Amino acid sequence: MPELPEAETIARGLRVPLTGRRLSGTEILHADVVEGGSVALSRGLEGRWVHRVDRRGKNVVLGLGRGPRVDRRLVVNLGMSGRLLHREPDDGAPPPTHPAVRIGLTTQEGASAGSLIYHDPRRFGRLRLLTPSSYRAWSQSLGPEPLAPTYRSRDLAEGLARSISPVRSWLLDQRRVAGVGNIYANEALFLAGIHPGTPSASIPGHRARRLHRALRKVLREAVEARGTTLRDYRTAQGWEGSYGGALRVYGREGAPCPRCRTPVKRIVFSNRSAFLCPRCQPDPDA
Repeated sequence: MPELPEAETIARGLRVPLTGRRLSGTEILHADVVEGGSVALSRGLEGRWVHRVDRRGKNVVLGLGRGPRVDRRLVVNLGMSGRLLHREPDDGAPPPTHPAVRIGLTTQEGASAGSLIYHDPRRFGRLRLLTPSSYRAWSQSLGPEPLAPTYRSRDLAEGLARSISPVRSWLLDQRRVAGVGNIYANEALFLAGIHPGTPSASIPGHRARRLHRALRKVLREAVEARGTTLRDYRTAQGWEGSYGGALRVYGREGAPCPRCRTPVKRIVFSNRSAFLCPRCQPDPDA
């Protein structure tokens, strides 16, 4: 599933081609990816201008309005295999094979500016159009942004201290911290030298500070590399992310640890795989 770096990359890739464009002619090919109904989405998008393109957690957020202010937000969660692609009017590349929603774009003069396509073979993603109040309520249900300047190591340490969940599970809980998924949780825990199954409340302050630094480092590196493509993820322009070659432990079972050369181990808990170096990240129960 695309995580914070992938959603951030897509938002950045859409910011220039979408900002200042008018939405026209929404075509919903698969209604099961739309919350609130196809008719409501089509009517709600028609004629609105794109004022801004942002990200919240793992979601791409388009700020829309009929006038100069944002009065609706289109929140797109990419699910397991979703993509948001911008196509120019004269794009000669083969069309997406599994389009679910297609939104026309026009310039201020009314000329075609191409289209925004939500592509999703497995259709686990969701599009929802939210009013300002419903957007605030939804956003407040998510945890803080881990790359925000206001997110301090003390905030992470205090959150961990209130939970007995395994730290990998804590990091994946979007109510605790927004945007972190299994790839970057595993990578950050490796850099911090913390076993994924360590009870959160047992992590002392100095190690929480190390985890805070590691998490921000990994996320920033991945954003710079345009995310990680393991299978489905693509940028808004259709490119693959290049961070996969920099992964230290995730998906590298049996490969040598980049620090100590001990083979990377894969374990399963909470029905999810976790990857670690058994020497650099000793099991707290051992």
